[in-house]
Amino acid sequence: MLLASEPDHARAVAGDLYGDLLDAPFRVIVAEAASASRTHADPSARGSAGVAEGPHARAALAAQPAGDPFGGLVETIESAAARAGEAVLAVPEGDRLTALVRDGGAAATACARYATAWESARADDGAAPGTGDEDELVVGLSAPAGPIAAAAAYRQAEQALSVARRRGRFFVEHEQLAAGSVLPLLADDAVKAFADGLLRALHEHDATGRGDLVASLRAWLSRHGQWDAAAADLGVHRHTLRYRMRRVEEILGRSLDDPDVRMELWLALKTTSAD
Repeated sequence: MLLASEPDHARAVAGDLYGDLLDAPFRVIVAEAASASRTHADPSARGSAGVAEGPHARAALAAQPAGDPFGGLVETIESAAARAGEAVLAVPEGDRLTALVRDGGAAATACARYATAWESARADDGAAPGTGDEDELVVGLSAPAGPIAAAAAYRQAEQALSVARRRGRFFVEHEQLAAGSVLPLLADDAVKAFADGLLRALHEHDATGRGDLVASLRAWLSRHGQWDAAAADLGVHRHTLRYRMRRVEEILGRSLDDPDVRMELWLALKTTSAD
């Protein structure tokens, strides 16, 4: 009902058992068995320990039932919630677990510690999620939300889960994505192929020794189209730079007056320069 944008019906059904959970900001957890993510994981990625794991998380790892990827996590968050007097809703379904936990509460903290305990243990082995035990989990956590925004929070948790897979992580919070850079999200073969294809004609032109269009484009974009500043960076006259940018437009068949074109070219330059 929450995901169907029916918070009033959900509250009525939740009653006294879960009603308190819907009265305060909550977070949505989406977890998947890492084995279900193997086709998505970047095989070159490696996990890294970013949060202290804590004794409860390590104990849960040791006690996790074999063949049950969610048993340890559910026990961890429900036990933490019970100790703190919090309501928690955890729903395993197939190879996915969805849970609602109070924002800033003991269950949310326990979830993070549990997932990063996996991350710490597997990082010690130099392995990424989905390359080890079938009981490993990959976890995404939404930003705080209320009942009206539950569906959006669920999508956020799914997005965080997807990023965790791609980065070779066990746990990612949606809020971390906004605090970081978009560039790491572009580090996959499809994006690199797009960037290489977009810039190929410019690189081929430069290889003939008839001008440095790629460096000129990078300087011009980095200076937000300011001719004098970009020309000074390159050590050329602004008229030379204007000629080079016209050649870029002619070769690519695109107008640099289009902000979408400038954005794509800048991201392509950033992506290829990271190689």
